[in-house]
Amino acid sequence: MDEQSAAERPGSRLRTRQLVGVVVTLVATGLIVGFTQGWGRPDQAATPSSAAASSASASSVAAVPTAPVVLNGTDDAFIQLLIPMNEGALALIDQLDTRPTDADPSLRALLGEVRKAHQAELRDLRGLLAAGNVAELNIHEGHQMPGMVTEASLAELRAAPDVEVSSRAAALLRAHLAQTVVLCRGEQTAGGSPELKALAGRIQQARATELNTLDNRPGAATAAPAG
Repeated sequence: MDEQSAAERPGSRLRTRQLVGVVVTLVATGLIVGFTQGWGRPDQAATPSSAAASSASASSVAAVPTAPVVLNGTDDAFIQLLIPMNEGALALIDQLDTRPTDADPSLRALLGEVRKAHQAELRDLRGLLAAGNVAELNIHEGHQMPGMVTEASLAELRAAPDVEVSSRAAALLRAHLAQTVVLCRGEQTAGGSPELKALAGRIQQARATELNTLDNRPGAATAAPAG
């Protein structure tokens, strides 16, 4: 068993290095597309209703194929990056559940919808990995990727006074939502799987609506940046 594991490690490390390289390419492609189309800007076709964000993501559940799919390097990198990004956002929401509930009720309502949508997306993304016979790899653990809620940012939020929690959380959430829009554009530009590109389009639409709701909620203009 040890000899087999030792023999498999070089190949595993090589795939990890290749995947990291594709992630860099995906982020760069996404940024280029984002700058040309309006970085982090909600799509014009998106509605201002926050409920539509959950509906757009939830509708993707039925679209995950049960038949095998073919994932290219960009597809794989997109999924492997978006899974920890969604998990970080869910960790942020979970942490906010431990803070005073009377602050910023509009943000609380949005976070509840974002939680349900992100959980559905994780099921879809992992379903596509399984359909593509690709293992899930946590290659971004400890990395400071754009838009990713890290343990360091969560620790800062835990230490923040209650009066600052809503503005800091909103800033973290906005960075996450906006960067996901960028990545979804990159996947639709360079991805190969029609199933995943369609899912990325639905996620992008949901994120645009969530951004609209976040930026137009009462008190949003006074939100302070995180850090």
